[in-house]
Amino acid sequence: MAKQGGNASFHSKKRLVANLKRRRRALKNLKERRNQSRMPLSLKFRLREGSQNLSYAAESCDIHANGIQIITDAPLQPEMNIELWPEDEMGLQLKDYAEGTHFVHGDVCWAQKGHCANKNTYGISFKRQIDWPVPIQALTEKLSTLSQNDIPSQFVMDAMVDGVFSVDADWRITTFNKAAEELTGWSKEEAIGLHCHEVFKSNACGKGCVLAESIKNMAAVENRSVFITHAKGNRIGATISATPLTNKDGEIIGGVQVFREVKSLLGRAVILDNIADGVFTVDTNWRITSFNKAAEKITGVARQMAIGSYCSDIFHSSICGKSCAIAASISSGQPDGNRCIQIRNSDNEQVPVSISAAPLYDNQGNLIGGVETFRDLRPSKSQQYGCCKQKQMGDIISNSPAMARIFEILPQVAMSDSNVLILGESGTGKEILAKTLHKLSNRTAGPLITVNCGALPDTLLESELFGCKAGAYTDAKSDRIGRIAAAEGGTLFLDEIGEISLAMQVKLLRVLESRLYEPLGSNDSVQADIRILAATNCNLKELMHRGLFREDLFYRLNVVKIEIPTLRDRIHDIPLLLDHFIEKFNAEKNMDIGGLADETLRILMQYDFPGNIRELQNIIEYAFILCRGGLIYPEHLPTTMEVSTPAHPVATTNGGEPKCLEEIEKQAIFDALKRNSWKRMKTCRELGISKDTLRRKISRYELLGKLKEEKVA
Repeated sequence: MAKQGGNASFHSKKRLVANLKRRRRALKNLKERRNQSRMPLSLKFRLREGSQNLSYAAESCDIHANGIQIITDAPLQPEMNIELWPEDEMGLQLKDYAEGTHFVHGDVCWAQKGHCANKNTYGISFKRQIDWPVPIQALTEKLSTLSQNDIPSQFVMDAMVDGVFSVDADWRITTFNKAAEELTGWSKEEAIGLHCHEVFKSNACGKGCVLAESIKNMAAVENRSVFITHAKGNRIGATISATPLTNKDGEIIGGVQVFREVKSLLGRAVILDNIADGVFTVDTNWRITSFNKAAEKITGVARQMAIGSYCSDIFHSSICGKSCAIAASISSGQPDGNRCIQIRNSDNEQVPVSISAAPLYDNQGNLIGGVETFRDLRPSKSQQYGCCKQKQMGDIISNSPAMARIFEILPQVAMSDSNVLILGESGTGKEILAKTLHKLSNRTAGPLITVNCGALPDTLLESELFGCKAGAYTDAKSDRIGRIAAAEGGTLFLDEIGEISLAMQVKLLRVLESRLYEPLGSNDSVQADIRILAATNCNLKELMHRGLFREDLFYRLNVVKIEIPTLRDRIHDIPLLLDHFIEKFNAEKNMDIGGLADETLRILMQYDFPGNIRELQNIIEYAFILCRGGLIYPEHLPTTMEVSTPAHPVATTNGGEPKCLEEIEKQAIFDALKRNSWKRMKTCRELGISKDTLRRKISRYELLGKLKEEKVA
């Protein structure tokens, strides 16, 4: 009991010391704050006690870099620790306010009973200085009600991230804040006394002067886009607002202007909302303080719901807890990058992402949280590899120009009952094309029966195709239907048709001509209701010339011929197929492979793939054996892979220096024209550009002249 009492006394003293330190800090900040002027702005905020999830609405009476006076119905008490951030719903657009970057901890210094029911006024002292990005509209409205002597210059210096200056009736600058100094490159001492056009040299100076317009109309002018000139001579895009300045008698004696650099505005909001990767930040308590549009899209969680929540409650990732990337980066003080993990979206679906995290510091070097970026690695993100929008028909996916013609004719071919001959190298996907034709046809309700003609000798192939009657041969003890009968009402797919003997070709010819056949051991002909597809990787015309394939059979099969290009000719499809196989093997093997490292993708994009799509699938399956998670790196690929020299090496000048982009484009267009025999439409399809664009490029780069030079040479 004595020991417990001693511990209680110790903890009581510890709390007392902490409270004294907090009170001294609050008094120090309060003293600093009272020694400086404050701007009486009414802005909306959210606040909560540090240990609580529930947040309350609050409205400021005035704000400053060191503290704030607020009115709220939150049950606050002096010495209470709170968290405060600007409310999203304060009538602002993202272009006016960069949300999420201003999240501050503070202590309640005093409380005062308010005039409204359930609402009191509180004084809050911040634990660190913070520059509030006051909306230009709100600041302009407040400045328009003030006289020249009421401009809170110290507030402007300490608590504004926007440039603010005032002029007198002669357009000479009378005040110039620090943000204006930073944005223009002019010091306050240099600027004060000069005409404003001498400092800013804006495209609006003169007839388009925004300040002159506001004075003329006796009203504020807001959010005009202009260019100003920095002291070093470079042009800067800015948004400006202006309002007249009056004396105590209401006479206009000048004006006040607020300006914001577009770059910083975009950097905090627009740029983050227009990048493909998700970005979010957290404070030191793991609560989310910013959440961009890509983060909303990938997670399915709205920004309003995410901000203020614990990151683990939003992402439910496979590393939440001890392995957290942000925790590791904050602990080490170094970025933590290129991890592949799984998160859960709002539909409770697993989403593979690659993440990078880093600590987040304020201007004074104090750790204020962490930032994390994450990239969606699902197949739909193949566009990150430079692919255009994919097309899909049945089980075939492609965005390659070489497959465009096949996609065009496939629906019409599928709806007919004509014989189809599918040609292509081994592994190009002939069987998948046959399945797609069947699925798109009127016979999709019927069976698709596949026969590998090259795997069976003639005697077995005949009984396999036509079936047999009991007693047809020694072991035929009962009737057995063949593959043709099994395909009744559906499709018969004859794979490796080039491998069958001449004798078998004669028997198959009758089926193709009349759809009649006789089972082994039967004298009766059977009428078949089937559609026949055939495929081979052989050159049938060469076999015909050698007398190994019947000419009449070839022309019966060759009613519609579809030739599938090799994977070497469909290089644009490699990223799509990689995504497909990674997703497939992740599901089959219950693994968590996030994708390919950049170097691995480069190797695969340069490989010839003699085995075509089947070889690509085998390579990824092999990589899944060696790679247990994360990204697939080159060491996970088969050692037998030999990467050929890139078909399009990096363009360089004679001196070995890389060519400029225009030279590279010129050479690429010229090479494409040569490959397509100067047929412009084919060249347009290959390059993915319009005919007008190609015409302009030919004229600009004088490619016709280059062609004549080559012919002369």
